[in-house]
Amino acid sequence: MSKEINLVSVMEGRLATYSMLARLYRKEVDQAYLDKMLKMRCPVNTGSTDVDTGYRLFHKYLSGVWERTMEDLDRDYLRTFIGANTTGHSAAYPNESVHTSQDRLVMQDARDEVRAIYRAAGLENSEDWNQGEDHIAVELEYMAVETRRALAALKEDDLLTASRETMRQYNFLRDHLLSWVPFMVNDMLKFAQTDFYRALAYLTRGFLDVDRDFLENVLQEELEAERLMKGGEDRDASVESAEGEGEPAA
Repeated sequence: MSKEINLVSVMEGRLATYSMLARLYRKEVDQAYLDKMLKMRCPVNTGSTDVDTGYRLFHKYLSGVWERTMEDLDRDYLRTFIGANTTGHSAAYPNESVHTSQDRLVMQDARDEVRAIYRAAGLENSEDWNQGEDHIAVELEYMAVETRRALAALKEDDLLTASRETMRQYNFLRDHLLSWVPFMVNDMLKFAQTDFYRALAYLTRGFLDVDRDFLENVLQEELEAERLMKGGEDRDASVESAEGEGEPAA
């Protein structure tokens, strides 16, 4: 695991962003969280067009808060993710199963897969998971949990544990979040009527792409070793197959 950059600082930033995204998807924004966001400093020129667009739209929207902002946000959350007041009740459905199952239904294979991953990580069902374990808020919260664990290990200079927890994040990001969230984001940009939820869409897409690049960089040695091991296993399987083909029939 590379230590060429200040991993503790980066992990702290990743933890904060994953936690914020999870909260914004979990439920409508309440006044307390809106007040917290009003104090947020929005970065500029991050190097990601989507991330920059997201923060710019957040800043624009939060700069124009008025007495009916909460009402506007509640209405837009329901419209964007549930399909309230839309033709055919179409929406940016926030569950992985909807985007990865043939019939676009919830509670499909993706849910079972992520439940197994959560159990393997020692995570138990939470009252916040009432919308399904493959809800985007839960998947983002899983990334926050694993980031928190990696951060704690780094502070203890336990690079082995930090590497293991970080690899779990990379695998989950690659196999789950990045396999469906881009489609959900496209739908968000179609259905959202406020810059707030359009900002969330851009920030989510941009951050996940940036985080993938970061994880591939910091796990470069581990990923290369994994590729070499897989290559060796594939070669062994090919040899066994070729030998089997040459055996005479009984």
